[in-house]
Parts: sequence; C-alpha cells; structure tokens
Amino acid sequence: MAKQMKLGLGTGYWSSGPPGGIEQSIALAEELGFDSMWTAEAYGSDCLTPLAWWGANTKKIKLGTSIAQISARTPAALAMAAMTLDHLSEGRVILGIGASGPQVVEGWYGQPYTKPLERTREYVSILRKIFAREERVTFEGNQFQLPYQGGMGLGKPLRSTLHPFRQDIPIYLAAEGPKNVALAAEIADGWLPLFFSPKMDKFYREALSNGFAKDGAREEGFEVASMVPIIVSEDIEAAANFVRPMLSLYMGGMGAKGANFHYDVFVRLGYESVAANVQELYLQGKKNEATASIPLELVEDVALIGPPGKIKDELPKWKDSCLTTMLLSGPPQMLETVANLVNG
Repeated sequence: MAKQMKLGLGTGYWSSGPPGGIEQSIALAEELGFDSMWTAEAYGSDCLTPLAWWGANTKKIKLGTSIAQISARTPAALAMAAMTLDHLSEGRVILGIGASGPQVVEGWYGQPYTKPLERTREYVSILRKIFAREERVTFEGNQFQLPYQGGMGLGKPLRSTLHPFRQDIPIYLAAEGPKNVALAAEIADGWLPLFFSPKMDKFYREALSNGFAKDGAREEGFEVASMVPIIVSEDIEAAANFVRPMLSLYMGGMGAKGANFHYDVFVRLGYESVAANVQELYLQGKKNEATASIPLELVEDVALIGPPGKIKDELPKWKDSCLTTMLLSGPPQMLETVANLVNG
C-alpha cells in the first residue's frame, strides 16, 4: 500500500514584492494539517525574514528554508538565525541549505564558487557544533577556520550565549547531482530536490544509499521534500502551460552554459536534446520559443497535471518513490482541492 504523503506549502520566490494571498494560504495550510511551510531566496527577498514574519501567525506547522544559500551567510550567522527562530517557534525550524551556483555566488555574493561539496560538508559540521553547544567552537578546514587564521590574530574560540531550544535542529540539503544527493544522505537529515521525477527513483535511491553507507549517516527519519507542481484542469495542455515557463527558466537560464545544474537534471531524465534546444533558444533571448518547445511528456514526468482522475491514477508512483513530502504552491482556493487529491 502506498504511504501517506506529507504536504508542505512552498511560498516561492518574490518578484517585485510579496506574493498576493500568501497569508491566507499559510493559514489554510495549517488548518488543513500541512506538515510544513517553506520560504526561498535567490538574489532578491531573503528566506529568513518572511519565515519569521509569517511564522509568527502559525502554531503548529514546521518552518523551513528552501533554501538558505550558504554563501550568503557565515555558518555562525546562519546558526544564530536558526537557533533564534527555533526558540521563537518552540522547535519548528527546518534549516534547508544549499550551495547555489557560480553565477549567483560569484556575481551576487562576491564569493568564489570553489569545491561546493567540501564547502557544504564543512559548513554543516560548524552548524552542528554550534547547535550542540558542548564546547567553544573551533574548526580547521580548507574552506572555513574558526577562529579565523589571519587578520589581527585576536580571534578566540566562542560558544553561543544562546542555549539552543533543540541541539539537533534538522538540516536538509538542496542537491541535484548524485554526489550531492549522497552527501545529503551522509551528513544531513533530509534532501531537497528541485525537480523530482518518479522515473528517477532508482537513481536517487542508489545515490542516497551511497550516503547512508557512510559513518555517522542518519538514515532513520530521513526526509525527502520536493516541490511538485499540481495543476488540476480538464485541459491537459493548458495545465502544462502553467508549468512550462518555470522549466524553461531553470533549464535555459538559471546557470551558464556548461554550468547549469538544473539543465543536467533533465539530461539525466532522458531529455538531452530537448534541454539543449531550450537552453540555446533561451540564451538567444527567445524565451517564448524555448518554453513552447518543452514536450508534454517532460512536464508530466515532473508534475501532476490534468483532470482529477488522471492525477489520482498517477499519484501511486509518486507515493511509492523515496519522496516523503510534496511541497505545493498556489492560491488558497486550490490548496484544499489538491490536498484532498493527494491524501483524500
């Protein structure tokens, strides 16, 4: 029997301002028993401020970052924010983090994009040390040193003055490639894929197993939470057209040619020629053509679209996958409909 799927609310990125109706969606998600809500950041709104602001009006729903970019803050700064919010929410924080990509890291944060796996591993180690609060924090890594080696030479090991509400605040890693997915299984409490497809379940389970085989891995209770577009419509093509622009943006424009990790996801999914064409058109400024070139089959591999009966028929393969939480987004009027479809 297929497992019960947890539901989360993804609030998404802001454009020119906060998304309309989001407070109502959050309130309804909590009323409907959603397990979690998530905020995002890229190079506009941050993920921590809205999570605290909106989270202040909630009582039970977990509060997740999807994702806090590690180049945006030192490990200590993010640990301080997470522990502070965990106190204020009485233990409801999920700290989703990710390395982002070289265009954002070097172009926006002015940081080098070097050895992202090593940087992530060291970052998480420091977070864990700060959360545990067992001793003054020292760390000697290739990417991070505490105290800093250099400067005035006056740095001293410190321990947080704040006693954590929980010493084991869960950390999820955003990851797409097999080495990053394995790293999530090895050092984190959960994995945040961006474009999940049941067709890739075997591939992802193998990558996760490679991580779980490492010493210190936390396989029990490990969560996999991914945004899953669900568009209910009698017109399947019209439903697909709601999803295509996002796929085109990430496949074609969210990363330089040769260094777009989202592009690689669709190559592994079996759409190399489609992805190459979409990227070429997108980078030429032909965004509408790029979007229109995405086949229905690809959309259906990463989204649930169409009439309610079709979506119900396709749900079992999602529930039988390694996915544990579907992150949904949308206006209040569709949340109850979709929630009933998924777990009705």
